[in-house]
Amino acid sequence: MIAAARLVLILALVLPAWVAAAAAESYPARPIRLVVPFPAGGPTDIVARLLAARLQETLGQAIVVDNRGGAGGSLGSDIVAKAAPDGYTLLIGTLATHVLNKLVLPKLPYDPERDFQPIAEVLVNPNVLLVNPALPVASVRGLIALLKANPGKYAYASSGNGTPLHLAGELFKVRTGVDMPHVPYRGAGPALNDLMAGQIMIMFETPASSVGFIRAGKIRALAVNSVHRCAALPEVPTMAEEGVPDYVTYTWNALFAPAGTPREIVERLNQATLQAIADPVVRTRLTELGTEVEGSSPEALGALVTAELAKWAPIVQASGAHVD
Repeated sequence: MIAAARLVLILALVLPAWVAAAAAESYPARPIRLVVPFPAGGPTDIVARLLAARLQETLGQAIVVDNRGGAGGSLGSDIVAKAAPDGYTLLIGTLATHVLNKLVLPKLPYDPERDFQPIAEVLVNPNVLLVNPALPVASVRGLIALLKANPGKYAYASSGNGTPLHLAGELFKVRTGVDMPHVPYRGAGPALNDLMAGQIMIMFETPASSVGFIRAGKIRALAVNSVHRCAALPEVPTMAEEGVPDYVTYTWNALFAPAGTPREIVERLNQATLQAIADPVVRTRLTELGTEVEGSSPEALGALVTAELAKWAPIVQASGAHVD
């Protein structure tokens, strides 16, 4: 009886690890769900679909992109945070989902550090200030003058409350002293549609989702919110060049899994992601969209999230950005 009890105890200790190792060795054995926590057509969606197509080739399984927008990306992120940690539900996260939401939302349903397993950073995306071509300005200086002459008349759009684009607008107001109400949308796609239609005249967005419209003349780019000019928009000046110093805003995309995902699966996904963004076709396309391709280890991505939380907390507090 004692020997049998010991055998049961040994099996109870060893079997779960053996099953996990076996599952990781055969991973992936079925399609993988990649949750995009924003609507289709936005920058994160564009990046996710490029990444999914290449990951599908490397992993040998279908990657199903699932758009779950809402609450600045927190709804879709929460789905992944509460999913089974088996590598079959992944998240394409952003600065909003893993940093800003924690700083501006009073009740975030997940913890960005505790509830996720980092996989790899994918890219950094600068922000760009856009206007409808009908707005009678051709520069940031002209826009500031117009806004100061008409306080509260012109609103700006963003892809949602608490997103980096919302914060970009609030910081712009602080740096320039203009009165410009915020109109949040449920993603970049709907906001861009209204910007082109003239329903709203100003927007902060990323080159990834707007560069095609800029080149087609449907919207006008006044400045990029980065230290250097964007390779995809070399003719567009930086905010510093336009007289707004110390103003740099951006977002990033990274791959996450639920916390507790087996290490073997994490390493498999990390290597597949690094291969995907190293592919010349993918890399060229991402560069054309104005992004800076990164790549990282799981540990480096985890450290990035922690560092960004510390960096943005005082900035968010100083800007006054919040979501009721």
